[in-house]
Amino acid sequence: MDSIIIQGGQPLQGSIAASGAKNAALPLLAAAILTDEPVIYQRLPHLRDISTMMTLLANQGADVSIDDKEQIRVDTSASTRAEAPYELVKTMRASALVLGPLLARFGHAMVSLPGGCAIGARPIDMHLKGLEAMGAEVRVEQGNVHAEAKNGLKGARIVFNNVTVTGTENLMMAAVLARGNTVLENAAREPEVVGLAESLRQMGAKIEGDGTDHIKIQGVDRLKGGTLTVVPDRIETGTYLAAGLITGGDVTVTQTDVGMLDAYLARLSEAGADIETGDDWIRCKSNGNLRGISVETSPHPGFPTDLQAQFMAIMCIAEGTSVISETIFENRFMHVQELRRMGANIQLDGHTAIVQGVKSLSGAPVMATDLRASASLVLAGLAAQGETMVSRVYHIDRGYERIEEKLKRLGANIERVTPSEHLTHGEQVVDF
Repeated sequence: MDSIIIQGGQPLQGSIAASGAKNAALPLLAAAILTDEPVIYQRLPHLRDISTMMTLLANQGADVSIDDKEQIRVDTSASTRAEAPYELVKTMRASALVLGPLLARFGHAMVSLPGGCAIGARPIDMHLKGLEAMGAEVRVEQGNVHAEAKNGLKGARIVFNNVTVTGTENLMMAAVLARGNTVLENAAREPEVVGLAESLRQMGAKIEGDGTDHIKIQGVDRLKGGTLTVVPDRIETGTYLAAGLITGGDVTVTQTDVGMLDAYLARLSEAGADIETGDDWIRCKSNGNLRGISVETSPHPGFPTDLQAQFMAIMCIAEGTSVISETIFENRFMHVQELRRMGANIQLDGHTAIVQGVKSLSGAPVMATDLRASASLVLAGLAAQGETMVSRVYHIDRGYERIEEKLKRLGANIERVTPSEHLTHGEQVVDF
C-alpha cells in the first residue's frame, strides 16, 4: 500500500483550484439510471469512488466513455441488470444511491448492503422505509436489499427521523419518476443535495424546496439526458484552507463556492485566520495567533462533520483549550490516537474531544483510519517538526484528487511512496 511522507514545518503559500465534489458527483452518476438518453458529466474528480460508481453502471449494461476533454459520457439505454453486487459496493457507502433510481426505472432492484469508512453505522433504514411508503415491497436477505414495485412507485409524504443526505438524494431520485407528488420532510439541506436537484431539473424533473428541509417533487413520465456539471468540493476547499492556517501560511482556493462554507470560515476566522473572499475564491492567511475555540458539528448550514478532523488538527497547536463535539457520527474520533502519537494533547469524553494546544507537533509514523481522518494526519504532518509517514492512504484517495501534487504546488515537502520505496525510509518488507 502507498504511503505519504511529509517533511513538516514549511508555511504553505499560493493558490490551488478546487476539484469537483465527490459527494455531489456520486448521486449525479446514479441519476443517469433515470433516463435512457446519454448524460455527459463535467468536472468529475479523478477518485477511486468515482471509478467504482462508473464500473457499477457499466456492470448494469451502461456504456461509459471519456472524451478528449475528460468529460464522462454515460448511456444507460442498454442497461438491463437492475442490481449492484457486493463485489462492487463493498468499498463505497454511496453505492446505495442506485437503489432509488433502479427501482424507479425498472420496477425492481437488488442492491447489496454497502461498505465504506468505519466512522459509524450510517444505516439505510430510512431509505428503505421511504421506498416502502412509495409503494415498494422491500426485504433484506443475506446482505442484499431486494425491492420491487410491480405497479411503479407512487408519491408519498416521507418524514426523516434524522437528517440524512444520501437518504434525501435517494428518495428524491426515486420520486422524480413516481406517480403523483412526494414531500420530503426534515430533508438534508447540503449543497450537494441542491446540486442534484438542479441537475434533475435540467433533465426535466419537477422539484421545489431544495436547500430547505421541505422538498416537494412532482413525478414526471420520463427524464431526458443532458450535460451536468459537478459543484466544487467544499470539503476539499476547507482542507486546503486549513493547510494554509496550520502551517502559518497564506493559501487561496479558486474555482470554489464561497457560500457553501459560511460556518466553517467563521470558525477559522475566530481561531486566527484572516479570511478574504471573492466571487469564486477564498483566501486564508494566518495572522500568527492561533487560538483554541469550541465547535460542534451539525447538518448544513452548520459546521460540517467532514471538516471536524481537519479542524482538530489545527486546534492541536492553538493556544489554550478547545472543545470539539461530534453530533453526526458516533465513531469519528479515530484520528485522535494518531494525533497523540505526534504529541497532541487530546482527551475524549464520549462524543466530545478536549484539546489542549501544544507548542508544536513532532513527526511520526501514523495510520489513516478513514477518509477525513487521513486528511487531518496530513495537515498535522505539514505543521509538525520532522518527518511524518501516513500509511493506508487509499482512504485519502477516496476523496482527494492527487492531494500530494496539489500540496506540492503550495510549497509542501511531500511525496507518495510505494511499498518497495519504504525500504529507503527504514521499513522492512517481507514477502510471503
